[in-house]
Amino acid sequence: MNNFHTHSPFLILLGILCFVPPTVVAISWLFVPRSEGAEKRTTYESGIEPMGEAWIQFSVRYYMYALVFVIFDVETMFLYPWAVVFDQVGALALLEVCLFLFILLIGLVYAWRKGALEWL
Repeated sequence: MNNFHTHSPFLILLGILCFVPPTVVAISWLFVPRSEGAEKRTTYESGIEPMGEAWIQFSVRYYMYALVFVIFDVETMFLYPWAVVFDQVGALALLEVCLFLFILLIGLVYAWRKGALEWL
């Protein structure tokens, strides 16, 4: 029973997280205005009438650029908590972060040489 009191804030938050999203989706589904017609099914492009087909091909480089961005964005997300507690973790954590950054640097050099950072 002692473990329940220790984890009760987490369980309460988990219950709220399981309850709120379905409730919000259900409420929005109930109150959404429903109108059918040809205008509703057209593609919206900033108020301009669509011209041509909606299926155009994007360059693979765009996706590679986006993936490299996500990788280094996640890197920042991992480095920030480490930097906050840097004075408490010791020298071993510094070596681990240096290894982490070295692996990411190898990935950056690989992406650079493959041309993933070239926009055009």
